[in-house]
Amino acid sequence: MRRKIPSTAALVAFEAAARQQSFTRAAEELALTQSAICRQIASLEEFLGVALFRRSRRGVVLTEAGSAYSRKVAAQLDAVERDTLALMGPQGAMSIELAVVPTFGTQWLLPRLRDFQRQHPEVTVHLTNRTRPFLFADTSFDAAIYYGDAEWSGTEAHVLMPEYLQPVCSPALLGGRNLFSHDELAVQPLLQQTTRPYAWRQWFNAQGLSVPRDMTGPRYELFSMLAQAAQHEMGVALIPPFLIQRELAEGSLVPAHAQTLHSADKAYYLIIPERKVESAALCAFRDWLLQAARDYAAGAA
Repeated sequence: MRRKIPSTAALVAFEAAARQQSFTRAAEELALTQSAICRQIASLEEFLGVALFRRSRRGVVLTEAGSAYSRKVAAQLDAVERDTLALMGPQGAMSIELAVVPTFGTQWLLPRLRDFQRQHPEVTVHLTNRTRPFLFADTSFDAAIYYGDAEWSGTEAHVLMPEYLQPVCSPALLGGRNLFSHDELAVQPLLQQTTRPYAWRQWFNAQGLSVPRDMTGPRYELFSMLAQAAQHEMGVALIPPFLIQRELAEGSLVPAHAQTLHSADKAYYLIIPERKVESAALCAFRDWLLQAARDYAAGAA
């Protein structure tokens, strides 16, 4: 059955006109005449049965439907262009599309990734932020680094490292103290992490304390956001020290309490879908990453 898809030329003309908000500038960009752009857009509107632009004496403006459609078309054309350039690249070149929890990616993985590139120049690693599990079948990801358990259906899991959360804050918030006591910490503003909503409750429970307000306070999705909020004296945050090494070294963040929280049933994992486990590029990346995690653990110990 023939697909219900408009011509590529019409989509390219529409995307350019929508981005430029002008048929004239779109024609200049694509080295076409303005009348050719008009014909392409008219044919696309006829195909869709929807007006994409409103015409006026001052020019053209996207309709609501046109604005929504332009964003989707632009994303799809970008993907086609990216895949095309990758295919046209050097023969033998390989790439990995990796989903990664953001702060881990920027603070731990990226500083080490140059070593992988040096060892495997034929493999390019692309990183995309993902904070929650997903279905590999619904995405273009080849693998993922995430924090949680290893129960991800249809995948092979490799543990990288555990997570130890420590209370940290701005030194100004301590007010001259070396550390907060349990009771002093309990009355401070508690910064919450969206993907670990019970972290403060678990931390206080581990100290034998029940604090009614342990789940109150502003919530942030990323550890990098928590770190920024803590640096600006907005409260105390539970953050793995290995993700804020620079801030701790500079003194913009300091430990607020010596006790850490370790989640015995969760860790950072490299997750590879079963259909990808034989990929040469992924095998090389897996072996390098596991060794990097072992080296880090040895150094930390």
